[in-house]
Amino acid sequence: MPTLRRICLRRINKIQKPTRFLATVSNKSEDVRHVDTLIIGGGVMGASTAYHLAQMRLGSPSITVVERDVSYQNASSSLSAGGIRQQFSLKENIQMTLYGRDFLRDAHNLLSTSEHECDVSFQEHGYLFLTSSEKGAQQMKANNQLQRSLGCDIRLLAPEELRASPCYGSWLCGDLSDVTMASYSQSGGGEGYFDPWALRCGFQRKAIELGANFVSGEAVRATVDPKTSTVTSVQVLQPHGNTITYHVKNVVNAAGPLASKVMDMLAADLSLENSLPVRPRKRSIFFFQCHDNQQADEIPLPPFDTPLTIDADAGVYFRPEGKSFLSGKRIYLCGVSPPPEDDIDCDGVADELQVVHHESFENVIWPHLYRRIPAFGSLKVHSFWAGFYDYNTVDQNAILGAHPEIPNLYLINGFSGHGVQQSPAAGRAIAELIQHNDQYQTLDLSIFSFDRFIPGGRGAVFEAGIV
Repeated sequence: MPTLRRICLRRINKIQKPTRFLATVSNKSEDVRHVDTLIIGGGVMGASTAYHLAQMRLGSPSITVVERDVSYQNASSSLSAGGIRQQFSLKENIQMTLYGRDFLRDAHNLLSTSEHECDVSFQEHGYLFLTSSEKGAQQMKANNQLQRSLGCDIRLLAPEELRASPCYGSWLCGDLSDVTMASYSQSGGGEGYFDPWALRCGFQRKAIELGANFVSGEAVRATVDPKTSTVTSVQVLQPHGNTITYHVKNVVNAAGPLASKVMDMLAADLSLENSLPVRPRKRSIFFFQCHDNQQADEIPLPPFDTPLTIDADAGVYFRPEGKSFLSGKRIYLCGVSPPPEDDIDCDGVADELQVVHHESFENVIWPHLYRRIPAFGSLKVHSFWAGFYDYNTVDQNAILGAHPEIPNLYLINGFSGHGVQQSPAAGRAIAELIQHNDQYQTLDLSIFSFDRFIPGGRGAVFEAGIV
C-alpha cells in the first residue's frame, strides 16, 4: 500500500515523468506526421485508451498520445483519492466499475512490462455509505436491488444493526441518532481503493510496449474539412518551440478538466450547435494523523482495513492511508463535496491548486467525523492538496463516444470524480468504438453518448450515487 511519504512526494512536490516519452528533435521548425489515432491528454483516460487500442491493434496502425505536462503533478488522476465502488444507481456505472474491479485484480499481469512491474496496491476493504433521510434509505434499497441483480455483494444495515456490528460498532460509536440506513460491502468484495498513479503509469508503459507513442507537447490548432466536418490535422507545439503537424484519421479528447478548451480548439472554424458541458471544479483532500490508542479503556481508532466511509447526505468521506513513518500514529485521508452554491467553475490552471481552503476541514469535515467517530477528537492535519474534477455540468456522468457534429472526434470526458475507477472500462469502450465502426463490444455504454444533450435526444442521465 502506498505510504504517506510516497504519496506526498508524488502529489505535492515536483515529480519526474515516470517513463520515457518520444522527444522529437528536428532541424525544421515544423514536422509532419501521419497517425491513425491522436489522443489529446495522457492522463489515466488517454493512457487507458491508448493501451486498449494498442492491444487490439498490436501497434499498427499508429497511435500517438500528446500530453502537455509529462510530470503529471497536476493531473486529476495523480491527485485522486483512488476509490472504486459498485454502489451506484445506474446499471452502466455499476458495470463499468465491475470491469474496473476485475482489471485492478489482474493489473499486474495485464500491465507489467519487460522493464517494469505494475502494482496498483488494490485494497479491497470495501465501502460504507450512511444516509440520514428516509428518501436516502429508500434509494439505498432500490440501488441494492439493482446492485445485487448485477452480481454485487452489497448489503444493507438498519441503524440498530450498524451500532451492533462487530466490524463498525467499536469505532463508529458516536452520534448515529439521525442515521436511517447503511449500505456496505465486505472486505474482498471488489470495493475499496488503489494507487491511481501506478494505474496511469501502468497503462502508459504497457501501451508504449505495445507500440503506442507518447509525445510531450500541447495541441494548439486543428484543421477541419468543411465538407465532412472531420478533423484532418492537429498541430502540436513542443516544449522547445518546434511544431508537429499530425494528419489524423481519428482524434480522442482525453483532456480531463480542460476538455472543453480542447473541444473548442478541435472544432476550428466550425460553429458548433452543441458545446461540451465539462468544466474544471476544484476538490481538496486532507491527510490527518492520530495517535494509535492501545489502552483498553480508550475508544479504538478505525483500523487499517476500515472501508472508505461516506456520509452521503453531508458529503464527508474518509479512509485509512496506512501507518505513518512516524511511529505510533495512523494516517487517514478525507474530503467533502462542496455545497452547490460554493461549487463553481475554475479556469483549470495550476495556480488555482495552490490555494486550499482549510475552513472546509475545520468547519465541516472534522466536526462531522468527530460526531460519528469519537476517537477522532484529537488529530492533526499532516498534509493537503487540491485537484480538479472534469465536471459534467448537466448530469455529472461520463460523456463517451463521437461528437455528433465531428464524427471522427471521440469524447472520453465529464466523469465528475469517478474517472479513475471507470478508466479501464472507459478506455476500452473508446478503443472499441474506434476499432469496430462505432459499435461497443464489451459493455453497451450508449446511454452516455453526447446525443443525450441534443434537443430531442434521450435527455440527461442522473446518478443517485454521486459523491
